[in-house]
Order: sequence, then C-alpha cells, then structure tokens
Amino acid sequence: MIITKQKTPDDILKVLADKKNVFIVGCGDCAATCKTGGEPEVKAMAGVLKAHGKEVAGFVVPETACVAAQIKTAFAKNRAALKASDAILVLACGSGVQCTKDNDRLGLDVFPGCDSLFAALVNPDGSFREVCSTCGECVLDLTGGICPVTRCSKSLRNGPCGGSIKGKCEVDRDRDCAWILIYEQLKTKGRLDVMKNIMAPRDYRKSLKPAKDIRV
Repeated sequence: MIITKQKTPDDILKVLADKKNVFIVGCGDCAATCKTGGEPEVKAMAGVLKAHGKEVAGFVVPETACVAAQIKTAFAKNRAALKASDAILVLACGSGVQCTKDNDRLGLDVFPGCDSLFAALVNPDGSFREVCSTCGECVLDLTGGICPVTRCSKSLRNGPCGGSIKGKCEVDRDRDCAWILIYEQLKTKGRLDVMKNIMAPRDYRKSLKPAKDIRV
C-alpha cells in the first residue's frame, strides 16, 4: 500500500494556472483507500477546479493507476475528452503519475495531485503504519518479522543504540524501540540465538535508484 496525501487546492491550482481544460485520473487501489484519489475525491476535485474557472473535460478511476494496460484502456475510451484537454491531473502516487505520463500518446502536461509518503500496512482502525523501506535486502527472517531499517529511527541492523529509556526510542520518546520489539518477538519464539548473528553492512547496490526493470 502506497500512502498518499492530497496536495492543497492552492498548490494544485498553482501548477494548473495556465491550463484551461483538465482531465483527471484517479486510482481505485491505494489512493482510493487513502481517500486521496478514489471516485469521490476525483469528483470533489472536479468541483474545486470548476469553481475556479477550469473546465474538466473528463475523468477516469482505473482499478490501479500504476498498471500500464489499465491506463491505456482508460485513455482509449476517453480519447475525445483527452484531446479537449490541456493537462492531466493525477490523484495517485508518483508511480501512477509516471504511468499516466508514459502512456499518454497526446503529449499532455501531466501533474501530480498527491504527495507520496510511504509504503505501509492498513491497521484495523483504518490508520496506516509504515513498515517497509523497500531496501532490496530483506532481513525479516532474522528480526522476527519486524524491519529494523524502517522501524528503528537510526535504521540500525545489529541491535539497539543504547539510548532507549523504558523501551522507548531516544529519538522519539513516543515510539517503541524497534530492537526491544525484535528482542521480545524472538524471545517469544524461542529464537534469541538469532541475535548473536552479525549482519553485514547494507549492500546499497541492491537499492540503487532507479532500480533496474524486472519481470516477475
């Protein structure tokens, strides 16, 4: 799940200042869950743009905005509306924005309507919890399923820094120390011996940006 936050109307109107006709692309997956780019949010944004003198030529909310085939199909069905547009506003994550740009055959200006924040789990109460940094070198088998790269404020891979107090992180006293959580989890599973292993420094070649295209 990619967590997004919708940009303010002022920020969006600023980038669309010289654009008259706008086509909006939403996302029925992550952005819909975040309530930043589902159909209700797309329609609300259309209302905002119209209230500020913009024409909304049309909109689409593909099931997943970062899947090229879905964007291509949506654009094929809305070619006339796209031809009448000066720009495309994408209410989705950065991947959705770039997928839209790559599959727009008319060469329109494509603008993001959301900021991408992090990859997360959806908690039972509907809140979002960052749990993975997509570092390319997963060590969850050694840490009881708790990612130290993400959940430790210092991304330490070989135990705590020593600054925690009563189980709380020295950087953020409202946050549990990730390594104490890891210790307690491994203890529960009878696997504390795993903590004797020394992890090698991260191989940053595995998380070079941009990553090489892969096929799964």
